[in-house]
Amino acid sequence: MSAREIVQRGLYFEEFEVDARYLHRPGRTATEADNVLFTTLTMNTQALHLDAAFARSQEFGQRLMNSMWTLSTMVGSSVAQLTQGTLVAQLGFGDIAFPHPLFAGDTLYTESTITAKRPSSSRPTQGIVTIAHTGRNQDDVVVATAIRTVLVHRLPEQENR
Repeated sequence: MSAREIVQRGLYFEEFEVDARYLHRPGRTATEADNVLFTTLTMNTQALHLDAAFARSQEFGQRLMNSMWTLSTMVGSSVAQLTQGTLVAQLGFGDIAFPHPLFAGDTLYTESTITAKRPSSSRPTQGIVTIAHTGRNQDDVVVATAIRTVLVHRLPEQENR
């Protein structure tokens, strides 16, 4: 007799619970290399991310992590737990905010709360889920928030009975 195989996956539409809060761990410590690589790959020439001497003369006194890196990492940290293999499409983002800077050396911890869900009216095998993501640094200070709307598969018919 062979052992049962379990494939890691995200949640199907029916498995999402409104108001459920997911804490995604481990956190991700941001590095200078992350910042420079992400910033240059995306052709963002903002000196606040690339020029240490310039950044020292500005309000925060050091280079800031690229906010798009923060957003991408925040959302990415939720994938294994929420949408791996069950996502059809990312439908959109809203209410994105960066209330406090993230710096190289800070650790980003993300949590996600399911705020709404409904079956798709045009795709009967899929549903729409709204997720509120919050990113905090190691001191529990909120550094980013975003609302994300996703299209996910419903449970396969054989499991939906």
